[in-house]
Amino acid sequence: MKVCIFGAGAVGGSIATRLLAAGADDVSVVARGAQLEAMRSRGLVLRSGGTEVKAAVPVATDDPSTLPPQDLVLVTLKAHAVPGAAAAIARLLAPGGSVVFMLNGIQWWWRHGRPGPGGTLPLLDPDGALWREVRPERTIGCVIYCPCELVEPGVISHVGSNHFILGEPDGSSSARVEEAVAMLRRGGIDGRASNDLRRDIWGKLVSNASGNTIAALTRLDLGALAADPDLCGQMVSVMEEVLAVAAALGWDLRGQMDLPAIARRGTWGQRPSMLQDVLHGRPIEVEALFGQVHAFAHEAGVPVPTMDAILPLLRGLGQSLRTR
Repeated sequence: MKVCIFGAGAVGGSIATRLLAAGADDVSVVARGAQLEAMRSRGLVLRSGGTEVKAAVPVATDDPSTLPPQDLVLVTLKAHAVPGAAAAIARLLAPGGSVVFMLNGIQWWWRHGRPGPGGTLPLLDPDGALWREVRPERTIGCVIYCPCELVEPGVISHVGSNHFILGEPDGSSSARVEEAVAMLRRGGIDGRASNDLRRDIWGKLVSNASGNTIAALTRLDLGALAADPDLCGQMVSVMEEVLAVAAALGWDLRGQMDLPAIARRGTWGQRPSMLQDVLHGRPIEVEALFGQVHAFAHEAGVPVPTMDAILPLLRGLGQSLRTR
């Protein structure tokens, strides 16, 4: 299978390293800047569980148009960067090829295959480029459980779980999802198929929308947040509101999670992706992790006072990072 990793930062770099080291598929990588130069000169190194996985990267480029048509494109960009890459992603696909969007939070294809109004989500796909050029019917969704950090160009640190949940936007079973899962497993990655990926997305958003955002605003890692009762209380309030929105939209996960325990389980030194971006002066995933949930809440008439207070602060932080 021809597989392209589109955006080989922390998560994408970890996937690329494992797939290239396994050598079971024809893998190419799209990256840029210092990360691209490191891959070309030294390859990739993944530090995980006290071991190192190393891999040469024979095909790495910042110009996707130089690559042949791909059976599978794994998009591991940050959500706000994806719409600008829509045309390049679409051109990479072979006839019958698919795109796996390995993104955090709510995804742009959310309304595909669902009752009610269709079409893209403007907060996540402002000009409709993803809906129009990539198209939801060529898309596979994904929920990521793979905490990674790019410690230097070409070197990724991974701690904790290493599984990816894949599913069709319309909730069906399909051969292409099973083939994508099998490809990940050939690389030593725990791929899993789901028939209700939106439920899985909500399940992760409970902790992501709270821990990521409050860590970004405070610049504290998850261990420091867990040790502060007031900040834990804020995290629990966000979790409760996310669960209320999910229930209003048809996925009731309330009562299935110990929210205070989730807020307290962070470990010292564990920096979620949004905090990593803030510390490096990079734009943050405000809308996918928080803004779209807030929009759903207002559409459904669900009160979310904590999110009402936090969202303007996150958007202000995001604006300051973009204008640096």
